[in-house]
Amino acid sequence: MNVTPDAYPARLTIENPGPDRERLSAFFRIIFIIPIGIVASLLSSPIWNENDCGERWNTAFSGGGIVFLSLILMIVFRQKYPRWWFDWNRELTRFLTRLCSYFLLLRDEYPSTDDEQAVKLELDYPDVKSDLNQFLPLVKWFLAIPHFLVLWLLWIGVLFASVIAWFAILLNGSYPNDLHSYTVGVMRWSLRAEAYALLLTTDKYPPFKLGE
Repeated sequence: MNVTPDAYPARLTIENPGPDRERLSAFFRIIFIIPIGIVASLLSSPIWNENDCGERWNTAFSGGGIVFLSLILMIVFRQKYPRWWFDWNRELTRFLTRLCSYFLLLRDEYPSTDDEQAVKLELDYPDVKSDLNQFLPLVKWFLAIPHFLVLWLLWIGVLFASVIAWFAILLNGSYPNDLHSYTVGVMRWSLRAEAYALLLTTDKYPPFKLGE
């Protein structure tokens, strides 16, 4: 993945596989995803907190899922972002993104728990003392509210796009390029908002755009 100097420190690209998609896999996608979905649920949900299916924001608690609350304390009081916490957050985010990509019919490869496959997601590891404001993590969730509101509407569009793409794959064997770009753009926007407000890897405010 080529990185330009002004690139946002959270990046996502998912290539459109083009024609000749796996029609059988697309038709039964909601069934095929169940086993790996159970794995993802066990990884991303804290054992003491009940989460709604698909709500990644509700996994933001220590003890399971994204390391978040303890990370806030570490940044505020110690100005540290432990590397292994970052690696866990990044790899879990990559896995959940591969799962989301498969479910939304963007790719046909069954989601791997460790291989990157065709879903390219990168997060830049921050130098806390030079890159992150010590106290900003306390209010990032509030500052990101405009993004959450816009993304809520955009994800409704993704659901409609996925239904249209499902029929297109079954009939024509391909995912329309415009719908693919839109869905990946929404996922990219979501990643940037997540990197800012949840993963806490950057203080750079996310842009209001779908593109790279």
